[in-house]
Amino acid sequence: MKSWLFISIENQLGSWISLLGTKDAYSNNKNMKNMKIIKTILTASLLPWLTMQASAQKLDKMTWFNEPAEWTIKDNSLTMSVTAKSDYWRISHYGFTVDDAPFFYTLRGGEFEVKAKISAKYKNRFDQAGLMLRIDHENYIKAGIEFVDGKYNLSTVVTHKTSDWSIIPIEKEIPFIWIKAIRRLDAVEFFYSFDDKEYIMMRNAWLADNHPVMVGLMAASPDGDGFQAKFDYFNIKHLADQRRTRWLKENNSN
Repeated sequence: MKSWLFISIENQLGSWISLLGTKDAYSNNKNMKNMKIIKTILTASLLPWLTMQASAQKLDKMTWFNEPAEWTIKDNSLTMSVTAKSDYWRISHYGFTVDDAPFFYTLRGGEFEVKAKISAKYKNRFDQAGLMLRIDHENYIKAGIEFVDGKYNLSTVVTHKTSDWSIIPIEKEIPFIWIKAIRRLDAVEFFYSFDDKEYIMMRNAWLADNHPVMVGLMAASPDGDGFQAKFDYFNIKHLADQRRTRWLKENNSN
């Protein structure tokens, strides 16, 4: 089966050849100049499509930790039935440790930006869905929406040996939220957006640098019997290492 990108290239090629003459020009040595024009125009017109394909993180290349009983991937969107009585938390306030909620991740090194659109049918106290960056069971950060006492909250849990929790209340029900994280040096900045245009910071937290991290999509239902969560437009963008960039600038011999 032809991919949409192949079909687009094929259609575009046919259109430009028609503009330049008959398709005999395709095999005629005297029309090499015309073919160069076609190549240049095609490259410019298809570049946005190729860039979009290259930047998207393919969900079918990712890995489960605590795989839920039911989940599907369609059109590069993930839908899951969140496991009942599951969570990520260590020790503080409650006195227990849990590490058993669904987490769909890929391994990344260095500095990067990650974001996703998150929607869910929250039902019970502490139902939550968002992004997570995780080094191991004692060092992770999760951020997203958490449903507490019938209200929506922007929630971040930062764990280094023990967990802490911070929230930003949202005064109304929302159909979805965009969550973005930027990892730079030894810190991660988390942002939220209602439209994927204007982003507002919700937390800045320490995370050891120069160490690979698992980064991906997380959902949990600590008190409930589970719920449906959906993740769209998951994307990871590489960022040039700041220390190396500075070194190159300071040691540029030109």
